[in-house]
Amino acid sequence: MIRLYLDTSVFNRPFDDQSQVKIFLETQAMLLILQMIDNKQVELVSSNILEYENSRNSDPDRAKAVELYLSLASDRQITNELIRQRAKELEQNGVKAMDALHIACAEAANSDYFLTCDKRLINKCKSLSLKVMNPADFILEIEDES
Repeated sequence: MIRLYLDTSVFNRPFDDQSQVKIFLETQAMLLILQMIDNKQVELVSSNILEYENSRNSDPDRAKAVELYLSLASDRQITNELIRQRAKELEQNGVKAMDALHIACAEAANSDYFLTCDKRLINKCKSLSLKVMNPADFILEIEDES
């Protein structure tokens, strides 16, 4: 089964300005991914880093919704020293600290995909064996394979 790690940009997409086409498409992809999780077509991977980042959300409605999304995860990766070391390596390649922790958690949890709405992050991660992509592109890739 395909294992997905979504960063907080994806989880928060439904709360962003839907009048922008890119945001609307990413939101629709997020909703399709939630359906896939619910239908047991894919597995969601969470982490204590996602929970920490969500706990810092100043919007209580967003934080509650993201908490609900995270509860759908079938696996939860806890940060350890190996993950912190891997994150440091990623940072040395220009990945921001929080993003590096997310990617290191996704790798440690044997995720197949890391989904983000951050194009800069996607571009920085092209050399990884972990597939890092936009949620809309993920939906298109999965549809092409079926």
